[in-house]
Amino acid sequence: MPRVAFQGERGAFSEEAVWRHFGRDVDPLPCKSFRDVFAAVASGEAEHGLVPVENSQAGSINDVYDLLRQHDLYVVGEVCHRVDLCLMALPGQGLSAIHKVISHPVALAQCEPYLRSLGVEVEVEYDTAGSAKLIREQELKGVAAVAGAGAAELYNLEILASRIQTVKENVTRFVALSRFPAQRQEGPQKTMLVMAVSHQPGSIYRALGAFAERGINITKLESRPSKNRPFEYVFYVDVEGHRDDPEVREALGELAGHTTFLKVLGSFLSDPQGWH
Repeated sequence: MPRVAFQGERGAFSEEAVWRHFGRDVDPLPCKSFRDVFAAVASGEAEHGLVPVENSQAGSINDVYDLLRQHDLYVVGEVCHRVDLCLMALPGQGLSAIHKVISHPVALAQCEPYLRSLGVEVEVEYDTAGSAKLIREQELKGVAAVAGAGAAELYNLEILASRIQTVKENVTRFVALSRFPAQRQEGPQKTMLVMAVSHQPGSIYRALGAFAERGINITKLESRPSKNRPFEYVFYVDVEGHRDDPEVREALGELAGHTTFLKVLGSFLSDPQGWH
């Protein structure tokens, strides 16, 4: 079975997204960090990787965007996965027995009002599913984890409360990585690219005009520090269409004349469900 690397412990939301995007005939490879996911794919240890690029509440995952620019890997797909946060503990404990809650800092922030209402101590761990695993391995009584329902099932914990996030519509967008570009499939296409422009008035306007003039929809525009010079930036752009589509190919050709750096990260089939 092909191996797919993801960040986190078994039972993490990233693993759930792996199953949803690739199906069950894969071998999930848990990794400690996003950098480890990229390294596993680049070295051939894994055929694919799946990493989050943005969350509907927390925004972009900047570390992943930086790694996309640093590695010569292709983005070959995407999946938008709903994130429902649950409170879980060792079986037989009620909410009144819980005095501490542990989880990833983003998960804790997303359900902070609920946790505050419980009057519990909050402690940061590196991973949601890792927090559930820690409770099971160390048999921590009086401690609950915030993680997904899959982690509760995997580590035999009891769910004390479900969907505790403040904003109920909580979705994370993941992208799939490969050493090879994706073969084109039938359906709506998306292209991701990263670019830099000269530090002059109108540079971004002229660059993005290559898409506007051809009626190509830009679905995301994200800036990140270039790290080469202070207060200069690179821009990550998602557009509708495939790089081989005539109008997209023409736009990329024109864009090359308005940029100081241009890298197409990949063209792939859009998640048909999107944010819905």
